[in-house]
This record gives sequence, C-alpha cells and structure tokens, in this order.
Amino acid sequence: PTPPATAPAPATRPVDLPAVSGDKPLGTLWYPGPFDPNAGPTAPAAAPAETPGRAARPAGPALPGVAQSPTSVRQPGPTPGGKGDKFDADLPVQLNADEMSYDQEQGIITASGNVEVYHGGRRLRADAITYNQKTDIVSASGNIELTEPTGERIFADVMDITGAFRDAVVQSIGVILTDRSRLAAVSARRSDETVTAFSKGVYSPCNLCKTDPRRPPLWQIKAVRVIHDKDKQTIEYRDAWMEVFGIPVAYTPYFSHPDPTVKRKTGLLAPSWGGSSDLGYVLQVPYFFNVSPTQDATVTALATTKAGSGGIVEYRGRYQKGRIDATGSVVGGDTDAGNDLRGHIDAKGLFDINDTWRWGFDANRASDDTYTRRYGFDSPSFLESRLFAEGFRRRNYFSANAYTFQDLRGTGESGAEPYVMPMLDYNHVGEPDRFGGQTLLDVNMLALTRSDGSDTRRLSIRPGWQLPFMGPLGDAYKLTFALNADLYHVDELDRTGKPQFTGFAHRVMPLAMFDWRYPLVRPGNSYNQVIEPIMVAVYSPNGGNPTSIPNEDSKELEFDDTNLFSPNKFAGLDRVEGGARLNYGVKWGVYGKGENAGSTSAFVGQSFRPRRDSTFATGSGLDEKFSDFVGRVRVSPGPLLNVLYRTRVDSDNLTPKRNEVGLTAGPPALNLTGNYVFIRPQTGSQFPGREELSYSAGSRLNRYWRASVAGVTDLETSDTRSLSARLIYENECLIFTTNATRTFFQDRDVKPSDQITFSVVFKTLGEVHTGISGL
Repeated sequence: PTPPATAPAPATRPVDLPAVSGDKPLGTLWYPGPFDPNAGPTAPAAAPAETPGRAARPAGPALPGVAQSPTSVRQPGPTPGGKGDKFDADLPVQLNADEMSYDQEQGIITASGNVEVYHGGRRLRADAITYNQKTDIVSASGNIELTEPTGERIFADVMDITGAFRDAVVQSIGVILTDRSRLAAVSARRSDETVTAFSKGVYSPCNLCKTDPRRPPLWQIKAVRVIHDKDKQTIEYRDAWMEVFGIPVAYTPYFSHPDPTVKRKTGLLAPSWGGSSDLGYVLQVPYFFNVSPTQDATVTALATTKAGSGGIVEYRGRYQKGRIDATGSVVGGDTDAGNDLRGHIDAKGLFDINDTWRWGFDANRASDDTYTRRYGFDSPSFLESRLFAEGFRRRNYFSANAYTFQDLRGTGESGAEPYVMPMLDYNHVGEPDRFGGQTLLDVNMLALTRSDGSDTRRLSIRPGWQLPFMGPLGDAYKLTFALNADLYHVDELDRTGKPQFTGFAHRVMPLAMFDWRYPLVRPGNSYNQVIEPIMVAVYSPNGGNPTSIPNEDSKELEFDDTNLFSPNKFAGLDRVEGGARLNYGVKWGVYGKGENAGSTSAFVGQSFRPRRDSTFATGSGLDEKFSDFVGRVRVSPGPLLNVLYRTRVDSDNLTPKRNEVGLTAGPPALNLTGNYVFIRPQTGSQFPGREELSYSAGSRLNRYWRASVAGVTDLETSDTRSLSARLIYENECLIFTTNATRTFFQDRDVKPSDQITFSVVFKTLGEVHTGISGL
C-alpha cells in the first residue's frame, strides 16, 4: 500500500524516536563517501539553535508514535573516551530535517533532506534516515558523517543498524581518529556493541597528496581484516602488509597496536639495530611493562658482536608523595674485560614526608671505570651516590646527607675515595631587627672516612649579622660581621715536609665586610644605559689555614667574575681567605626597550690585598697583591645573535690565563653554535690546562628536512676529538634520521670508533633503527 502523504514536520522541533534502546546512538560506525582525508578531529558536536528559515515551515498534524516535545533538548554529552560513550536510551534524541514522514501501517519513520541527529554529544548527518519499527532497523544513506564526543569524525555511504543499536553493517566506511590517523574499509560489521570488524581495511596517519588524493600515502598498512576492540583498546590486523609509496615492503599474518585512546600498554616495542667499529653490530629488543597508571618499566635485551650481551632495565614511578627514576644494566661476554660481568645503576628518588620534611636518594655506581662510556651511558669523571633528608620551615633550612664516590678517571689510588656519613647542615636567616639588620647562622657537621687514607671529623659554626641600607645619593650599602669557628679531629693526615698528624685542630676567624654599590641609570628613547661601580672591603686576620687542618672540599679554586665579591673565594669550608682585601669593579650595560630588544653588558674587576696570602697557589690569579683582572662581556643585539665572553688576564702584562667564548647565531634556517675554552694550568690543581673548541651548525632546509654537523677539537695538540653529522626528514607520519659519528680518543678499553646509523620512526606505530659499522 502507498504510504499516506503527510505535511513536512518542522525540522527544528526536538523529536524522540520511538522504541529506542541499546547502548549506541545512530552511526557509531564510520567512513567517507565525501571523505576529506586532510581533515582532523573536531570538537564534540553541539545542537544548533533553531533558525527562522527552517522553523517557519507550516507545522503538520502530530505524527502517530512520534513525540514532538519542545522540552526534548540536547542533554550533556558523555565524558570523551570513557564509558559514557555508550548509548543511553533515556536521553532524548533531537532530530532536524527538511522533511519527515511517518507510515503508520508499515511502521516506518522517514527523515530526508539535511538530516541531523543529536544525542549525548554526538552529531549525525545524512541525506536520509529511516527507522522500521517492525524490524527494528535504522538505515542511513548518503553523505553520512558522524562526529563523536571524543572528536573523531566518521564517514559512510550506507549504514544499517539492528539489535537495539548493538549490531551494525556499514558500506564504504572511514574514520579520522583523535590522533589524526585514518582508517578506511570496503565494509564493516559491528557486534556486541564494542567490536568492529573491517573488511579489506587500510590504515595510515599520512596526509594524502593535495593535487592527487588518489596517490598512495607515504606509508600505509593494508589488511584483509581489521578488528577494533574498544574494550581491549586494540586494533588488530590479519594478513597485513605495509606499503611505502604503494609498494609492499613487509608482510605479517598478524599485527596489533593500541588504539589512540591508549597512552601506555604492556607489550613488545620496536627493536633497534646498529653498531660501531668498537662494539660491532648491536641489537636491542625492548619490552614495555605498564605496571600501573603511575608506574612503568622497560626491559631491553642487548646483544653485540664484539662486546658481549646483556640487558637494560628502566623503571619510572610516580607516587602520591614521591617519585623514582632508575636505570640499570648488565653485560657479559666482553672479551676485552675478560668475559666478566659488567654493569651500572643510575637511580634517583625524592619523597615528601610532610609539608616541612622530605627525603631522597641518588644511586650511581659502575662495575668499572670505562663501562658507562663504552656502552653509551652518561659518563662523568666521578659517580656520586647520596642519601639525604632535608627540611624547610620559614627562615630555617636543615639537611642530612651521606655520600659515596667512585673515581672513573683511573688516576686515583684505590681506597682514596671518601665516605661521608653524615654531613649535617643548618642555615638560619633571622627576622629584621629594629635597626633593619638580620642575624645569620650556618652550622656544619662532617664525618669523612677512607678505607686507605686520612679520616676527618669537622664541626663548623658561623654566626653573623648584616645590615643593608640606602645612602642619601641612592647608593646601596651592606655591613656584615661574622665569625668562622671550626673544630677538627683528623687521623693520619699527610703534610708536605712534616710528619703525619693525628689529633684535634681548631680555627677562629672573625670577619668584617663593607659592601658599596652605586647604580646609575640614563634613560633613552629606545634604550636604558646603566653603570654601576662596586666596592667590597673585607677584613679578617691573616693566615687561618694551618697544616693540621685538612683540605677536603676546597682543593680547586676558580677565580672569576662570579666570586670576586665573595667574602671567601674558596668553594668549601676547609680553607678560608684571610687578611685585608679590597674587591672592586664596574658593571655597564645598555638595554633596549620593546619586544625582542637587544642588550649589551660588560663587567671588569680586580682584588687588592696589602699582604700576599700563601694559601693561594701559583697561577690561581690571587697569589699576588694585585689579582688578575676578571671580566665578562655579553652582546645580544637581538634574538638571532648572542655572544658571551669571560676572561681572566694577568694584571702586569694582560696575558690571558683563562678565556671562554660562547656564540649562538642565526635563524632556524642556519643556526651556528661555538664554544672556545682556554685554561692555563694551575699549580696544585688536579685538572691540567686545556684549550678546546666545540662547534656545531644546524639548518632547517625546508619544512621537512633538517641537517646539522658538530665537532670537538683539542687545540693544544691540534687533534680532533670527535666529529658528527645528522640529516633528518620529518612529516606528519614519519621521521627518518641519518647519523654519522667518528671519535678519535682512546681511554683504556674505549677505542676510537666510527658509526653510521639510520633510523625510521613510523609515527603511531613505533621505531626501527639500522646501522653500518666498522668503516
């Protein structure tokens, strides 16, 4: 029978579809007829306001079985990505269309012409939608587009939904996922509400060619069958192959990866392989463990052809009141090391006890001196391990530390590394008194032990009082009085030209300091000019460093612009600067106004003492009455150029004793970086002099290509220490990197090596490395 003719229903009136049930709204499945592959995810849909044009249509009689309630408005949508995605039959459905009809005899509701359905944060658009009440089938056709609450955009040509919206069959389906990757198939079938099986599917995060969208993307995965399980949050491929520029390059009968809603998931990560002429070929196979939402670990199997095999473990934990980050490794079968097991650990932890106290640890240890350097881990000269607790309250600070050290240089004596257990520090800054001054108190307790060598116990108390005030001319003053009181007990202290000392030693050193600064500003139209003379006068008794007091924390002295005005230029407590001295200098700067304005600044200073202090070693820059000049110049006319120069020159003949130059210049199209260091050797220092140049150049060649080169040169011996080059290609779905590295230095079993590596990162899937060694 011919359906009875009905007048068009007002499209803007909210409509509740009858007998709606199940857990999914219309069109939970997806794909493009008019599929724009370059489009991205969108915000959750919102029902439009009624427009006068559509609302002005004459209203026909109420359709039987269709409730037309002006109160049935769009309800708040579910939480994106959560269980709220499921269909709630109790929520009303708002339906807009140019025309609607109802065949009461056949039980068919038909909506056509710019059909829009809103429910629970979803928006469905189609040319036509019909609902058969007798068969419980909802059919949509023509230019179907569904926007999910998560922002996914879903397209299809034909969609049939049955079983109370739990099952569906879709033709020509496509999805733009939340990470902008795309999934399309000839057809798809949904069952049990959350599992969708795609037939002859293809997946790719790559954009299609704008001029020829039919060309294959850079890479894609095709499969006879693709299964998306929303409960398991996985996408599985059966009989899958990868294509690069449309050419098949790899096949697997089964492959899976997490869907875009997954941040972390336990499973095998992409292996990497490469190598060097020192290690040979290297294979690493990592496995990721998602221990909990706040903890994870990565275990990597490691194999080399020349340096044994083993594994690497990384652990990361975040807790309610703390965190742990740890890395450890073990390698065996290295013939250069006698096939002994080698390894290392690098772990850090920090935990809050309450609002005042916290504790933590740093654990750094290696099986031998060269292990970390040879296998590519961070390799400083010393490894420091620490267990500590500290507290902060108002103007007070307290810390308790225990230290152990490992010397990796290979030049120290066995057993000479100290054990510090404990070292206690307390610092207090008082409230301003009625004169505006503040009391100061620093207390330190130290117990240092060696298995072979001298032992030290120290108690240091340093009270003080300081008074800052301003002068009538705008100059700034600060007056400080302090006392350094130290008590030591030492065992078997070696002394040059004297027998070993065991027993107590003490030191009491009063100190008075007067600090004066007079900043002067000259404003300009486009810049401000500042000049500031500085003078700091310090007096304390001469001497104060008898041979019965050990030197554990002040062995190295670097005199430069950063400590010129310090009351004690030594870094630690075991050595003090005695006698009268006058430190003076001047700062000057020009600072531009406005965004990206440039600046130029300079500083030069010197120290004078009427009596030489033998505590300072020859070459330290402080061993004469007039010290070396120290200075600093920074030139930064804009964001594209920054030059920093620091120096220390002889006061008699202006011969450089230390020069440091740092340069950064250029836009991203060509960025240059250089660092030059010259340090003249200093008597008594454990570190020899050096003259070194490190440099790099990087360029963003275009939108996709970047290149860089870098090197380190020892200018004392005119030897190149290392050279490297890198070429990178990156777009929306791929990163390709080529690295070439050559090292020329040798440190025991760490030999000069050459290495070339190629790495390919398939975004959203994983990473693959290849390498060539032994060049």
